[in-house]
Amino acid sequence: MQQTVNVTATGGPAAARWSRADVERLFDEPLLELVYRAQTVHRRHFAPGKVQLSTLLSIKTGGCPEDCAYCPQSARYRTNVADEPIADVAAVVAAARSARDAGATRFCMGAAWRGPKQRDLEPVLAMVRAVKALGLETCATLGLLRDGQAESLRDAGLDYYNHNLDTAPEAYGRIVSTRHYEDRLDTLDKVRRAGMRVCCGGIVGMGESRAERAGLIAALASLDPPPESVPINELVRVAGTPLAAEPDLDWTEFVRTIACARLTMPASHVRLSAGRREMPEAVQALCFLAGANSIFYGDRLLTTGNPDARVDSALLAKLGIAPE
Repeated sequence: MQQTVNVTATGGPAAARWSRADVERLFDEPLLELVYRAQTVHRRHFAPGKVQLSTLLSIKTGGCPEDCAYCPQSARYRTNVADEPIADVAAVVAAARSARDAGATRFCMGAAWRGPKQRDLEPVLAMVRAVKALGLETCATLGLLRDGQAESLRDAGLDYYNHNLDTAPEAYGRIVSTRHYEDRLDTLDKVRRAGMRVCCGGIVGMGESRAERAGLIAALASLDPPPESVPINELVRVAGTPLAAEPDLDWTEFVRTIACARLTMPASHVRLSAGRREMPEAVQALCFLAGANSIFYGDRLLTTGNPDARVDSALLAKLGIAPE
């Protein structure tokens, strides 16, 4: 298996470049061998037994004009998610303070927009400034960014911008038709040029093949530099969305995806994200062994459930894992 190690402008080694074929071969390895390799690489870059805790809050829920087939916030689908106005800054700060006091070190704010208009962005900037003042790392996911918006978010104190690739390039059109894959890459480029860190991952279990899962990981690893934070989501099937009847993904495929993310992006935080509430503890434990070292902490994500913080604390204690 050939990986090319490039050299950065400062003379240091850059990340290895993984081809799609390389990642497909990783996915085909025996599971336990793959997990062992991933844990070995993980320990070269991170302290074992440590996990980064993030909390995610929806600051603008529902009414999104996009047609992402997995998303209950799309205005095109009949789900139980109502279109709500943007949250009050004071309420967001109170939620961030509670998250900090519960042990989270990063607070993520998500809005159901195609992308923010300038009038939408102003209250978000106030939220970022206030959350940053609490001593938390800040992250936002607001959709496609226009020229200058990434710089405004950076100046307000935003540390990370989340914008997922969702799936492999060739599978993207099956999941979303209201934007193009290149639109996502353009927003990620704006974030990088503004000097912010990137949070970028995808969703598995949307009917994709193993080769397409490999394509997603290869696309993420090919970003230059790779994302500092890589959320791996398992599809949460919601009634009323086009993917509501999608069959369960075999748990071993999810573990393989985590391991491949760790091997191809060794210095990134790999986050267990959506779908974890339905995931048995033993599978979560194997994901940590495969290199996951970040979770969303708190009983809710944007509109779907997440394990209660007390449940997560108990699991981490069983595994001997402590917050970073």
